[in-house]
Amino acid sequence: MSFWAGKRVVVTGGAGFLGSFVVRKLKERGAVEIFVPRSKEYDLTKEEAVQRLYADADPQVVIHLAARVGGIGANRANPGKFFYDNLVMGAMLMENAWREGVEKFVAVGTICAYPKLTPVPFREEDLWNGYPEETNAPYGLAKKMLLVQAQAYRQQYGFNAIYLLPVNLYGPGDNFDPASSHVIPALIRKCLEAVERGDPEIVCWGDGSPTREFLYVEDCAEAIVLAAERYNGTEPVNIGVGAEISIKELVELIANLTNFRDRVVWDTTKPNGQLRRCLDTGRAEKGFGFRAATPLREGLNRTIAWYRAKSLENLDAGPAVTR
Repeated sequence: MSFWAGKRVVVTGGAGFLGSFVVRKLKERGAVEIFVPRSKEYDLTKEEAVQRLYADADPQVVIHLAARVGGIGANRANPGKFFYDNLVMGAMLMENAWREGVEKFVAVGTICAYPKLTPVPFREEDLWNGYPEETNAPYGLAKKMLLVQAQAYRQQYGFNAIYLLPVNLYGPGDNFDPASSHVIPALIRKCLEAVERGDPEIVCWGDGSPTREFLYVEDCAEAIVLAAERYNGTEPVNIGVGAEISIKELVELIANLTNFRDRVVWDTTKPNGQLRRCLDTGRAEKGFGFRAATPLREGLNRTIAWYRAKSLENLDAGPAVTR
C-alpha cells in the first residue's frame, strides 16, 4: 500500500484485456493517480503523442502494456505492422521516460521472444540462444528490444527499468474476434457457436501436438504489480504457471466445459507454431514472491461464463441502428 500511495502511474494499454486488471490491482493497493492513455488521443507510435502523454500525466511509474498483438493468423498477416508498432512504441516510451525523470519503467514483453528451439522449461538465460518461431518472430523480436533498451539505459543512465516475460494469457475480457484472437478465446467461441448451431464438427489449426502454458489474466496482473513494487533487477523475469498442456488436450477440455460433444477436425495445412512452451518461474517467486493461483480448469470456467454472459448482453441489446 505504501509503495503506491501518492504515486502518479501511467498504464499504457490500461483499458485493454490485461491492463484493466492491472489498473484494478493498483486501485486495490491504494493508487489514486492512474493515467490510462487512449489510442484516439495518444498514438504511441508518434513521438509528439508520447511527449504530450508525459507532459499531461507527469508519471513517477510507467507500466507499458500497450501492444499490437494477435494469434498466429494475425501475426502472419501483419508481420511488418506488428514489428514496427511494437518496436517504436517501446523505444519512444522508454526514451522519453528517462528524459523526464520517471522513477521506474515496467516493460512487459512476450514469451514469443524466446528462440524456437528453447529447451523446456524456458529459462531466462536461454533468451538469446536462437531465433524465435517464424510465425511470430517480428512481434517477439520487437518486444525483445525492450529488454535490450532497459539494460542499456540502466548501464548508461542508471535508469530503473525492468522487463517481464508473461506466458500466453486468457480470461474474462479477452479478444474473441476469430480473425485476431489467441487459441483459448478462439476455441471457446468455436465450441459454443457449434453447440448453438448444432454443427457436427469444429476445425482446429495444426495437428494438436504442440504444448502451451496458459496464465489466468488476473494472476498476471498481480505479478506485474508485485514486480513494480519489489523487483529492481536488470535480468528478465518469466511470468507463468510452470506447467504445459497440449493443444489437443486443451481442445478436449474446452469442448467438455462447453458441452461440445461432436467431432474435432485438425487442419494440418495450417501451422502448429512453436513445438513446446513452458516456463521456469523460479526467478519470479524468488525475486518478488509471485506464484500463480488459478488452476486452468477454474480459469476456463470463469472465461466461458464471462463470454456467455457477454453474448447474452449483445443479444438483449438487439441490432445496431444506422442513421
